[in-house]
Amino acid sequence: MRAKTIMIQGTGSSVGKSLITAALCRIFHQDGYNVAPFKSQNMALNSYVTKEGGEMGRAQVVQAQACGIEPSVAMNPILLKPSSDIGSQVIINGRVYGNMTASQYQAFKPQLKDVIMSAYTSLTEQYDIVVIEGAGSPAEINLKNDDIVNMGMAEIADAPVLLIGDIDKGGVFASIAGTMLLLDHSERRRIKGVIINKFRGDVSILQPGLNMLTGIIHRPVLGVVPFIHTEIDEEDGATDRFAARSHKGLLDIAVVYVPHIANFTDFEPLRSLPDVDLHYVPKPEDLGMPDLLILPGTKNTTGDMLYIKRSGWGTVIADYIDRGGYVMGICGGFQMSGNIIRDPLHVESDIDEIEGLKLLDVETTMDAQKITAQAVAEVTPNDGPLTKGLSGMTVNGYEIHKGRTSAGSKAYPFTSIFNRTGEDVEQSDGFMDATGHIIGTYLHGIFDNDAFTHGIINALKNIKGMQAETISGGETFAQRRERMYDELADVVRGSIDMDAVYEILGI
Repeated sequence: MRAKTIMIQGTGSSVGKSLITAALCRIFHQDGYNVAPFKSQNMALNSYVTKEGGEMGRAQVVQAQACGIEPSVAMNPILLKPSSDIGSQVIINGRVYGNMTASQYQAFKPQLKDVIMSAYTSLTEQYDIVVIEGAGSPAEINLKNDDIVNMGMAEIADAPVLLIGDIDKGGVFASIAGTMLLLDHSERRRIKGVIINKFRGDVSILQPGLNMLTGIIHRPVLGVVPFIHTEIDEEDGATDRFAARSHKGLLDIAVVYVPHIANFTDFEPLRSLPDVDLHYVPKPEDLGMPDLLILPGTKNTTGDMLYIKRSGWGTVIADYIDRGGYVMGICGGFQMSGNIIRDPLHVESDIDEIEGLKLLDVETTMDAQKITAQAVAEVTPNDGPLTKGLSGMTVNGYEIHKGRTSAGSKAYPFTSIFNRTGEDVEQSDGFMDATGHIIGTYLHGIFDNDAFTHGIINALKNIKGMQAETISGGETFAQRRERMYDELADVVRGSIDMDAVYEILGI
């Protein structure tokens, strides 16, 4: 039997579609159904690599985890990773297809309908329910022709639609009524109800407006979901986490905010620790003297390296290290830590090469072939102040990069991969300097490894003369994540009419 489907669309970007989709996925999973998420086209710089080595959007990974299943590129067959204001890298079924401008992609979209249909059909044949997420708004009237992600996708799947409006932004009634007005008759017929999201306050005060809205759009308001404070991974840069500090902690960990920051979900395990104050620093003059400075991943290493030079970050980071600071680079941040970044094929920009920060004795050359793989690595035995307690530890993560990095005589192994996407290999993946103050690795998700993360935290505490802790028997990051999915589901289940949702599904 083919799966029942339901689609979540929104009045605009960042209204909460991804979280509501994840919540419904968890609710259906809790209720005993085999459920999977689907988003035909996603635009995000936070991505993930599946066991098969395919790249997909992070939001569908979160939703798959909420479903209790392994993420698959079939859940997000088209991924767009912005590389400039007018262009993106296009990834189809987990593999890079090429770079396109917005106009080129618009002309290319009709060719993707078969790809989307194939991926979607494969899920409907395996699961009881498929929860589909739209993108942006279905009322983008300049993009409605050849739409493949909102009403176009709803038509492909013949799916009923729930429309989400964000009241926290203001104007929620106008945005919902206006969206309905801009849809044609067949599209409006698909919308079976609306959900008001991110509400703060007394719902009874809102009730007269809900009654009037129902009379205007002739659709029921299925519920009002409160503003949910959660640490569940977010999809891209449309987040308030860049501006917020996690909490006042014993340790100050700062992340350099660069224009093309990617996979900032790497640092969420640090944010969740009670002893850590994790924050992003957009301006070099605001750095101060954190206990650890992280150079994050980036979709455009050469572009962000140029930004670091022009903005004054290079001088500030050098001064920070001279004062005894510690730096960790992840992926693009690792590449920027080296002596030079070469781009002879102009993979990322028109710059042939650019000098790095010269923190590590490594050199990177951009390659047209992108490495996307899950990896298992070992921390090389060493006596570095950050890493000596990690020697010999096995860590899991994933790689997403085009650069190939080679080490000079003054670079020392930090992590060595011994298994990549199920195949045995032997390859140095990360390096450190002679002092042990600078470390770099290609492994995304390295902080998801609880023992590694607690080892780094205890090392920082030792450096500050603080009492290190023995970590045993506590909640793991994976357990915390599962608890957050359950808490999200509980809030949404208690806020919307699930009986009506099941009736819309036909269950």
